[in-house]
Amino acid sequence: MSAPDRTVAPPGGTLRPFDFPSVVRCTLPSGLDLRVAEVRRLPMVALNLFIRAGEAALGEERAGLAVLTADALEGGTKKRSGSDLAEAVERIGARISTHGGWEGTTIGLSCLAERLPEALTILSELLLDPAFPEDEVARVRDQQLATIRQRAMNPGSLATDTARARYFDPSVPYARSVDGSVASVGAATVAAMRGWVEAAFRPENGGLVVAGDVDPAEVESMVREHLGRWTGVPAVRADFTAEPASRERSVVLVHRPGAVQSELRVGHVGAPRSIPDYYPLSIANMVLGGMFTSRLNLNLREKNGFTYGVRSRFAFRSQAGPFQVSTAVGNDVTAPAVREIVRELEGIATDGPTEDEVAAARDYAAGVFGLHLQTTSQIADRVGQLVVFGLPDDHFDRYRDDVRSVTRAQAAESAARWIRPAEAQIVVVGDAEVVADPLRALELGPVEVEEG
Repeated sequence: MSAPDRTVAPPGGTLRPFDFPSVVRCTLPSGLDLRVAEVRRLPMVALNLFIRAGEAALGEERAGLAVLTADALEGGTKKRSGSDLAEAVERIGARISTHGGWEGTTIGLSCLAERLPEALTILSELLLDPAFPEDEVARVRDQQLATIRQRAMNPGSLATDTARARYFDPSVPYARSVDGSVASVGAATVAAMRGWVEAAFRPENGGLVVAGDVDPAEVESMVREHLGRWTGVPAVRADFTAEPASRERSVVLVHRPGAVQSELRVGHVGAPRSIPDYYPLSIANMVLGGMFTSRLNLNLREKNGFTYGVRSRFAFRSQAGPFQVSTAVGNDVTAPAVREIVRELEGIATDGPTEDEVAAARDYAAGVFGLHLQTTSQIADRVGQLVVFGLPDDHFDRYRDDVRSVTRAQAAESAARWIRPAEAQIVVVGDAEVVADPLRALELGPVEVEEG
């Protein structure tokens, strides 16, 4: 038996059929969008309640409040203390999670399907009767403050936060960390949290996704019973345009004396989720830096050995989130790595991807789609995206066909529109005494040195 030729990649297999679970949708009298996905493989169920109460609707003085409030929800209700609530969740074998982000606040629950009525009782308590006891609020506030302080000391987080502030105009919420600042979080009070819940935790424009071994009609009946008294429209909403801080390319070097490597972030304001060319842009980005065989990774990792890995990413949000290339490299190759990143950006924006690159990215995206939908929680998360971004009901039913229909010309046109090397903000966190002069020699723009 001859040994396989390891210099030649094996041929790809035939794409296996995959059907996205059927989703039954209805709008309750409160305005809540209820979506139920029947997944009968296991007697499990996952719930995701999305409330359009996110950080993007908050001014700088209250930044971090949505995240803090979400975390504090698990501290107890008017009916149960935090420990009693945890015991009630454990008693039914459930898992609970609360999360505040840019788009809104999500409360998640997963449990056995037969425990769904009890899980909805707990969900309704968290939503309608949160207590925010002082000791629990102090605990989660201290945790969030510790996270914020840690980010300032971590080179990777510092690079990301510095880059974000360089991409977006200071008036844009995306210019700051989603966790807020030491000043804004330190000033958050129980009264502020209760006021946020009262003003923003409303069903209109939100949605409840239930995925698992359930009957849609029975779920609707249970939701009406447990959340029937929840009404209203959020009194606050995100109202801004994601304007850039600058359209001129520049280099910012955050000095960390003695650092042996540099954290690199290169990017600019990206694209909103609603763009018509979402699929072509996604494919173009996969070719650039969205998969292991991307141009950036083959260049910086495989060819030059600058790094263990490099990625590019569009953070698709309701407004245009950041587009960013991220990696870490040694001091001696900091400037060459920046040069190669900019070169790859210019190449994809000017000439677009090749036919073979587009074909490989299409096949990869279509092939891994089903792998990300193996659990009820993963399915609930995907259906939740329909609610968050107002996507068509059949979005995921058509996903693989839409991805596989992207042409090289479409990907090239999208890359030229949304990847703008001349506007890129280049952020380097490293030892300025070592890397500043080589960066200046690249002549990519003015090099500004800041203290880390």
